Amino acid sequence: MGVYLVIIDETEEARKALRFAMRWAGKSGGSVQILAIVQPQNFNAFGGVQATIEQEARDRAEAIATSAAGNVYSESGKMPAIAVKVGEANRIVRDYLSEHPDVLALVLGAAPDGPPGPLVTHFSAHTGSLPCPLVILPGGISVDDLDRIAGA
Repeated sequence: MGVYLVIIDETEEARKALRFAMRWAGKSGGSVQILAIVQPQNFNAFGGVQATIEQEARDRAEAIATSAAGNVYSESGKMPAIAVKVGEANRIVRDYLSEHPDVLALVLGAAPDGPPGPLVTHFSAHTGSLPCPLVILPGGISVDDLDRIAGA
């Protein structure tokens, strides 16, 4: 029994990755962990203004992760673990994987058009240094095909 890590945001590809991980975990007796990442702000405003903007970004990420977890729970009956981290996404994911050796796979969804996305680009170029397999779902995959592949 293992854990499937999904990086969640507002994109359709993240929702597909979560669905795939949920189905795969259900079939294998595993579980899902959801990681939401808040990018650091690239500007310096007055202390109170910047703190408010950063808190709003964190609150939004927590709401997205909580909503995604609720969807997993309603479909599978299992509540996934949720983490919200602030920082540079590639570093956050690497640190998270090193701190959680029970993660069996990092599940990401590629964008349906154009570049696949920054996490897919980064981790597909560095798979040799990952402590677990990387699963990349094509952006154009249908929900029916996704369920079929996951064995649901």
